[in-house]
Amino acid sequence: MSTESLEQEDGSADAAERTAGGRGGALTLASVLLGYLVVPMAMSGTSVALPRIAQDLGGSAGALQWVVTGYFLAASCLMLIAGSLGDLFGRRRVFRIGAAVYGLSTLGAAVAGNVLVVDVARTLSGVGAAGIMAGGGAILAGTFQGPARTRAFAAVGTTVGVGLAFGPTFSGWLVSAFGWRVMFVAFAVAGLLVLLGTVFMTESKAEVRPRVDLPGTFAFITAIVALMYGTNQVAQAGWTHPKVLGCIIGGLVMLVVFVRLERRTEHPVLDLALIKNRPFLGWLLAALTIAVGTVGVLVYLPTYLQGAQGLDAGKAGAVMLAMTLPVLAVPPLAGKLVNGGTSPRVLIVSAIGLLAAGNAWMTVLSPDATTLTLLGPLLLIGIGNGMAAALIDAQAMEHVVPERIGMASGLLNSARGGANALVLAVFGAALITLIQSGVGSRELAGKVAAGNLEGGPHALLVEHYTDAWRVVLWAVAALCAVAAVTVAGLVRAPKPAVAAAGTAAGTV
Repeated sequence: MSTESLEQEDGSADAAERTAGGRGGALTLASVLLGYLVVPMAMSGTSVALPRIAQDLGGSAGALQWVVTGYFLAASCLMLIAGSLGDLFGRRRVFRIGAAVYGLSTLGAAVAGNVLVVDVARTLSGVGAAGIMAGGGAILAGTFQGPARTRAFAAVGTTVGVGLAFGPTFSGWLVSAFGWRVMFVAFAVAGLLVLLGTVFMTESKAEVRPRVDLPGTFAFITAIVALMYGTNQVAQAGWTHPKVLGCIIGGLVMLVVFVRLERRTEHPVLDLALIKNRPFLGWLLAALTIAVGTVGVLVYLPTYLQGAQGLDAGKAGAVMLAMTLPVLAVPPLAGKLVNGGTSPRVLIVSAIGLLAAGNAWMTVLSPDATTLTLLGPLLLIGIGNGMAAALIDAQAMEHVVPERIGMASGLLNSARGGANALVLAVFGAALITLIQSGVGSRELAGKVAAGNLEGGPHALLVEHYTDAWRVVLWAVAALCAVAAVTVAGLVRAPKPAVAAAGTAAGTV
């Protein structure tokens, strides 16, 4: 979708539904979209550079993995914080600082002389990414109104989908052709272009006395880090390992502490009234459900296709296009449907229903399943994902007062990032646990789940691998079905008059 189309309104549209600032609104959108392209692209694509980085700089497996993990963890933990800081000190300021930190730190990774410097630079890049993602959503929510806002967020959904889906392809081409340092230079240049685009943005912030909620910030970051670290250790150590249990229990305890702190502070990093707002909670749950319904298949299915079916990486990637390509086409269509009068509630429930149906249909998966067999379920999951991407942010922001749009944007993005990481870890751990029940060895189960079926009778290992997949897929389908019913009930509530002055206490 071109940015110019967002400046055009139907002749009957009210002036309040036009883009703010005319040409400035289009340039603002272009800058935010570039940020929303490069941040997910660097998130999904950097892993392809790890072998080259190891070849040039050496380093342990853990240090190399932190090139990816540090970026993802910093971004996920800090998006809520960045959104709240934007409300206090200015959304453009947070977005601008995020772009500067992202560009400069990524450039630092490109010139690093050892893996430790790359790790530090990438973690700082994640900090900058949090500012871009949280600040960008808040800026768009404040810049566009009505149908223009719907189209803007539909474009965001398409852009993020393109970044995630084609990040590995683009990064792989750069690494193969020019080396891993050039890949980081390309991401750094894009970040600096995003920074340049902030010249055309207008500043906005909440009319409150700036005060950073340091105790709440510390409690939130500690909780998310502990939960993510503990869950990510499940695949290797198992659910009952003391390290896993300690981190997960500690993370849950810190979440309780965080909630208690937020109830008592005057300027919370997360206003709990957001969670009490039923429509906003419904859209937040929808965002979490999209991660549940898509991440496992997107990440782990190519491994199954290579391990159980013997496809090479290129052919496995080609099969996955059936799931990723709809993200390019569906968001603009969903935006048009909403602007044409179709109920967003009907569309989001339908989208989640497609995820449930697609995962259930995916249980046809077998070593003999052809591309044609998998085409239907992959398309359903891809269409559901694309439809939701166009709706969630725009509709959620309709239930948030202007003073809290930064916080709301940060919460949505933080929830997505955290959910993606947790679902990824739990999906893989569930596969390993189920395979282990058949083969008896957790080490062998881990190899099978990673596509290595050389540790025993091939046919038997494939059978256990496939059975595990089917159980997990049915579980995912059931969760999505329950979520669809729950979301339908939550978003049914009438939209609050968020623009009215003197909003009643407890309304967001």
